[in-house]
Amino acid sequence: MPPVAVRAVRAQAADVPLTASAIGNVEAYSSVDVKARVTAPILRVAFEEGQNVNKGELLFELDPESYRRQIAELQADVAKDVASERQAAATIDKDKATETNYESVAQRSTALLKQGILSREQTDQAVMNAQGARASIDADQAALQSAKASEDADKARLAETQLSLSYCRVYAPISGRAGAVQVKAGNVVKENDTTLVSLLQVTPIYVTFTVPENLLPLVRKYNSERPLQVSALTAGGISVTGTLRFIDNTVDSTTGTIKLKAEFPNTERALWPGQFVNVNTQLDLERGRVLVPARSIQNGPQGQYVWVMNPADQSAAMRTVQVLRDYTAPGQGSQEQAVLGNGVNAGEMVISEGQMQLAPGAHVRLLSGSAT
Repeated sequence: MPPVAVRAVRAQAADVPLTASAIGNVEAYSSVDVKARVTAPILRVAFEEGQNVNKGELLFELDPESYRRQIAELQADVAKDVASERQAAATIDKDKATETNYESVAQRSTALLKQGILSREQTDQAVMNAQGARASIDADQAALQSAKASEDADKARLAETQLSLSYCRVYAPISGRAGAVQVKAGNVVKENDTTLVSLLQVTPIYVTFTVPENLLPLVRKYNSERPLQVSALTAGGISVTGTLRFIDNTVDSTTGTIKLKAEFPNTERALWPGQFVNVNTQLDLERGRVLVPARSIQNGPQGQYVWVMNPADQSAAMRTVQVLRDYTAPGQGSQEQAVLGNGVNAGEMVISEGQMQLAPGAHVRLLSGSAT
C-alpha cells in the first residue's frame, strides 16, 4: 500500500497549571436595605440614584417637627418634676422643724406630767402632735420619691424622643453604590417598613462558584498551603484576579458539587453584582507534563490511544495513553492540548491528522505543516 498522507507534531513537555473551571456569579461584598427608623414625611433626598456613597454620608432628611414639639413638651414636664421635687424637699425641711418642736413639747409635757403640773390630756395631746409631725415627714418623703420617679420617667421619654429626632437624618451605614430610590421626597415613610434605597459594596466583591466534589481534596490541600488564586473572565473579555476566601461546609448532594467563594479587589469595577463570569482556579503548577494536540486522541475498545510515527522507517504504531485532562494555553489562537499521564514521551512524533486511514505498521508520508 502507498504511504498514508498525515500530519504530525512533536509531543511537548511543558509546565501546565492544574485548574478548576466553572461559571461564577458575582455577589456584592455586603448589602444593606436602608429603612426609616421613625414615621415621618421625607423632606429631602440628599444623593443621586446610582451614586457611590461613603459610610456616614447623609442619604435622607425626614421632617423633624413633630419630634421637636414632643421634646419641648417633655422638657417642660421635666422642669415641672424638678419644681415638685424642690417643693417636696422644702416641705420636708419645714415639717422636720415642726417635728423637732413637737418632740420638745412632748418631752417637757411628759416631765411636767410626772410633777403633776400638766394633766394627762395635755400630755397626750403633745405626744400626738409629735407623732403627727413624724407622719407628715414620711408623707413628704413619699411625695419627694414620687416626684423623682416622675422626673426619671420624663427624662427617659425625652431621651427616647431625642433619639427619634436624630433618626430623622438617615446616614449611609456602609460605603457602596446606591440603587434606585424607592420613596421620593414628600412621601410619608413608616418605621422599619419600606426600603428607601439599597446599598451594595462592590469594592471588594465576591464571586461564588461550584466545583465537582472530587476536586475538594485538592482544593483543601493547596488552599491550606497558600491562598489559591482565582481568575474571572467577563463577557466583555476583561480578566481579573482574586483570592479564594470560602469553602462551603457541605457538598450539595443533588449536584455533587461544593460551593466556593473568591474575593476580588474590583478597583476598576470590572465585576458587577449579579453578573456571570468564567472562573478558573489554579490549584497547582505541574512541571514537565507531556502535551499533544487534543485532536490526536482516539478512542478504542481498550481506551484512549494515539498514533506515533517512527522517524527511522516512517511507520505508524498505536500507543495507549492516559489522558489526564484538556488544556488550552492563554492567548488567542491557542489549540486545545491533551495532558498525558503516560504513553508518550516528549519529542516523539504524534500523528494529528489522517489517523482514520492508518493501521499498525503502515507507512506514512508527512504533509506540509507537520512538525520536523
